Amino acid sequence: MPEIPLIDIAGFADHASLGRALGAAARDTGFFVITGHGIAPTMTDAVFAQAQRFFATDPDTKAALSIKRTGNNRGYVALGEERLDASKPGDVKEAFNIGWDLPADHPDVIACKPFRGVNVWPGKQQLPGFRATMLAYFDACHRLGMRLHRALAYDLGAAENFFDDKLDQPLATLRLLHYPPRPDRFEPGQTGAGEHTDYGNLTLLATDDAGGLEVRTRDGQWVSPPSIPGALICNIGDCLMRWTNDVYVSTPHRVVNPVGRERFSVAFFLDPNPDAVVSCLPSCATPERPARYRPTTGADYLKSRLDATYAQLI
Repeated sequence: MPEIPLIDIAGFADHASLGRALGAAARDTGFFVITGHGIAPTMTDAVFAQAQRFFATDPDTKAALSIKRTGNNRGYVALGEERLDASKPGDVKEAFNIGWDLPADHPDVIACKPFRGVNVWPGKQQLPGFRATMLAYFDACHRLGMRLHRALAYDLGAAENFFDDKLDQPLATLRLLHYPPRPDRFEPGQTGAGEHTDYGNLTLLATDDAGGLEVRTRDGQWVSPPSIPGALICNIGDCLMRWTNDVYVSTPHRVVNPVGRERFSVAFFLDPNPDAVVSCLPSCATPERPARYRPTTGADYLKSRLDATYAQLI
């Protein structure tokens, strides 16, 4: 679709030229599709295979890893437990969240800092290789996200390394998602994922070919990103919008369950470090356009958004 540009990031010689291409998309729809990102198809295929195996396990196995037990935005979210559009019924999807992998003796874990818990995992005998596969993909997405932020920093008139120390220990989440086939009847207003904007800086989304993702353009039309094998669908989140004083925009989107088949996707949400101060970049404010948002931190902002989604679970 012309509203959502396709960008081959391997074709740019430097961060400055890549930043101009990414920045144009970030100012326009807030969505873009990237190829040439360097994440091997075999790695992505392995993640999808493990996700399908996990969601096919019995309900008791998944419930034992429930986010209601584990907290810190980690673990299993059952069908209907999440409500991305607070005005609508629960979303018709299930999910599994994996965060920055910290050992139990990490100082942040011991101090019980928000969203700094340990990950939970299915049993090694039941799903061999699950943990290693997910952590390898998490690291690959994190490296890619950092590279994209260095390019975006150029576009925003900031130092190339501006975001480095604000995203090096991020509140990032690797999220496995399963949407069952569309039921015969939804509750009024119900979808697989309600209309929402993402919370963090940048989202990297891998999907199967089932379709269902819809993006709302500036003129209010709903469009679907192009389906390209191996490509990643990327979008700007609310934290980066705050940093840029609405120079970049986060865009509402939703997922409609496909008819007659399952849908699987894998989203990597790159949120800032918990203590990173999210405040207007100097280059994004002028006397005529002063800062629109009060400074906040990565952890405080994430909490404010998750509370609205499923406060009773975390």
